[in-house]
Amino acid sequence: MIHLQHMKPYVIAVLLLAALFWNDIQPHAAAQAPFQKGVNLTGWFQAGSAHSIQFRKYSKKDFTDIKSLGCDVIRLPVNLHAMTDGTSDYLVDPLLFMFLDSAVQWAEELNLHLIIDNHSFDPSVNTSPSVVNILTKVWPQLALRYKDRSQLIYYEVLNEPHGISNALWGSIQQQTIDAIRAVDQKHTIIVGPSGYNSYNDLSQMPVYTDTNLLYTFHFYDPFVFTHQGASWVEPSMQPLAGVPFPYDADSMPACPPSLQGSWIESALNNYMWDGTADKVKSLIDVAIAFREQRNVPVFCGEFGVYIPNSHNDDRVGWYHLVRSYMESNNIPWTIWDYKGGFGLFEKDSGELFEHHLNIPLVEALGFMVPEQTLYVPYADSTGFILFDDFIGAGISEASWAPDTLDFYNQTYPNNGAFCLYIAGGDQYHSVAFDFQPNRDLHRLVDSAYALDFLIRGNVPGIALDLRFLDTKTGPDDHPWRIKTTVNSSVVPFDKRWHHLHIPLSAFVEQGSWDNNVWYNPQGLFDWTAIDRFEIVAEHGSLDGQQIWFDNICITRLDTAMVHETATLGILGKSEEMLKVVLAPNPFRDQTSITFHPLHSGAVTIEIRDFQQRIVASQIIDVVANEPELFIWNGTNLQGQQLDKGVYVLSIRNRHINSTVKLIKI
Repeated sequence: MIHLQHMKPYVIAVLLLAALFWNDIQPHAAAQAPFQKGVNLTGWFQAGSAHSIQFRKYSKKDFTDIKSLGCDVIRLPVNLHAMTDGTSDYLVDPLLFMFLDSAVQWAEELNLHLIIDNHSFDPSVNTSPSVVNILTKVWPQLALRYKDRSQLIYYEVLNEPHGISNALWGSIQQQTIDAIRAVDQKHTIIVGPSGYNSYNDLSQMPVYTDTNLLYTFHFYDPFVFTHQGASWVEPSMQPLAGVPFPYDADSMPACPPSLQGSWIESALNNYMWDGTADKVKSLIDVAIAFREQRNVPVFCGEFGVYIPNSHNDDRVGWYHLVRSYMESNNIPWTIWDYKGGFGLFEKDSGELFEHHLNIPLVEALGFMVPEQTLYVPYADSTGFILFDDFIGAGISEASWAPDTLDFYNQTYPNNGAFCLYIAGGDQYHSVAFDFQPNRDLHRLVDSAYALDFLIRGNVPGIALDLRFLDTKTGPDDHPWRIKTTVNSSVVPFDKRWHHLHIPLSAFVEQGSWDNNVWYNPQGLFDWTAIDRFEIVAEHGSLDGQQIWFDNICITRLDTAMVHETATLGILGKSEEMLKVVLAPNPFRDQTSITFHPLHSGAVTIEIRDFQQRIVASQIIDVVANEPELFIWNGTNLQGQQLDKGVYVLSIRNRHINSTVKLIKI
């Protein structure tokens, strides 16, 4: 029997009580939130499913960097509704909890407030009254998960409800509050009005009796300044550029022809009145008046200016005005966003914290300015991971996705908890790993480094190109490709894992596809400026094909081991089929683990945690065709309880190597 425990959940008991601010100007000002300023950490948990989250996009270092700016809060947008099974129960994918637990842990360790923002949001689709069925099911699951964590954690019911009346939305929000409070009476809930969380709609919210609420609003005025260049607005504001702030008649752009006759043209005509500091302050005053009338705390969850078509000096001036006015009126805030189109980094930069911060903007927001150095590209001198259980650090996924693309597939990976799975799709569909910043691999080519990976396929006819693309440096250059082809002459695709070690020097130039024109290879591929790595269905569609990858890396060590996992429905009947039964799974106190070996002998049983650390290990003797049963009570060898989370059980000897996911709740 395996007994294992771990450290009890990390709990920070630091609780900053809200303070009342009284002065001559605001004699009845309400308590503000126990935090002051921070950022939205966007583009991370806003994925279409938990299996699409790029977990390594951010790390604890990013949380530390954000805190070093002087931030004390992070708002974390989560596409929460897409993280469920979509059935009537809307069960949250355990994978989301595994990832979200890490963010919660990092925030608590750094004493950062963390807002879990339900960012299930499409600006072009009205909020349906039926959303109550989702909200009252998903939020109790999160509340149950985090009810015992520190009060640094917050629940934001729903980002920017719109197209629904405030009366109806207010009732739905009350039902959601009640559903959360049935599970968790401790944590602060963030509520907001309809109208995209408009300050103008705050007064239309019902008077909630719950006293542990924080009222949010968003601020993006004047809109034709903050959203010039935005494509998601109706009509598209992409043609609009150069709108100044504050208003300056000599600098005003003409209304683009495609926007003439629209509300945008009217807004531009009124800009001499709306594009002023006094007007901006008067609009923020609406939120202040609501706070004073209701005697409740308010919080600006989003404000910002879109980068592409705005002048940086004007953008910086607007941030300084809005930030300083909110701070002088005790309104805490989180800017939209940290990285991205509204972010803190220089336009068209690599968004590296040590090199690319927009310093005038950082200063305008009252943040502390970290030391900046000039980024100097360098040549890689050691190998690196493209994918193990996660996409590697410094890599962004940019696929033209096949029908099915799963970075966290659990169909018996070669090792670890997950493997990469591709199934179906048209010719030229690809899985793309975008290097950020670009990488210089020329030293690795010269030093006999190779692309090393495990691959498994379900049918012999599979053919894929694995290729690197270099960087287009100007109008006379092209994104040149260099590739190797993996097909049945290289791998039998017999439903088993196979190891390939392909020297980079063995890759062959392929040419370039640029602006719908094909260019034959000209010997111009540049290993010093690699933009991305791709797995491409170059030779035909992927219909009926299933392909798995594991441990994709650049290395000169040809030492990867093939672990022939016994898998149901994949390997042939000649292989040992090890059926592992877990009851229950997920489990709370203990789970029974049963399997039927076909061979007698010693079997090694290991359990690993999320970081692939062995938390329990045992060797047992088994007898062929006799069931083996052992109980795991969620503890380690020291008798300590392990944290909630996902663990991986492996059972192996020379005949079998089977892995199964365990979920402790």
